[in-house]
Amino acid sequence: MSDELVIRHCAPTMANIKTANLFSCTFTSREEMIEEIRKLNLRLRNKGVRVLALQFIDGRGLIYVYRPKRLSVDLKNCLACSLLKDHGYPCNDQNICLRHLIRRLEAGGEFPHEIGLFLGYPPEDVNGFINDPKNCKFCGTWKVYGDVEAAKCCFAKYRKCIDLYHKQWSCGKSIERLTVTE
Repeated sequence: MSDELVIRHCAPTMANIKTANLFSCTFTSREEMIEEIRKLNLRLRNKGVRVLALQFIDGRGLIYVYRPKRLSVDLKNCLACSLLKDHGYPCNDQNICLRHLIRRLEAGGEFPHEIGLFLGYPPEDVNGFINDPKNCKFCGTWKVYGDVEAAKCCFAKYRKCIDLYHKQWSCGKSIERLTVTE
């Protein structure tokens, strides 16, 4: 897992303007994935960023890069908690919620659309996608069912952040220096 891949997919989380990002990448084995994640966690642990493997199937890992403090706040939102409870999550502990998400992914079947809550998407948009998927108002980083203008601003901020971070990384700035400390 290259630093460039992490920066391309996770710059908004590294900049502390987004709770989390998710991406998929290839690994030769589960052991290689675990070792790469361990190394990245060592590099970013003092910045308030954590990296988890959510899934490993057919040589591909689903990698979750997140800020635990932001996730804790996001999951305390009343609508977010209600949606999570509807899908069997206990809302009182983000670590238990993450383990439940991993189990849902491992179980296969329908993709757990509540994952948007773990990525910092607005709960009203996650709710809309789960309960009324055909009536979105706008599509960007996620499907928008609530405040379109706020979402458009967010999408633009994320795009600008990704471009800026990639440019700085290309000029030699390390992933550690690019990651904002909480």
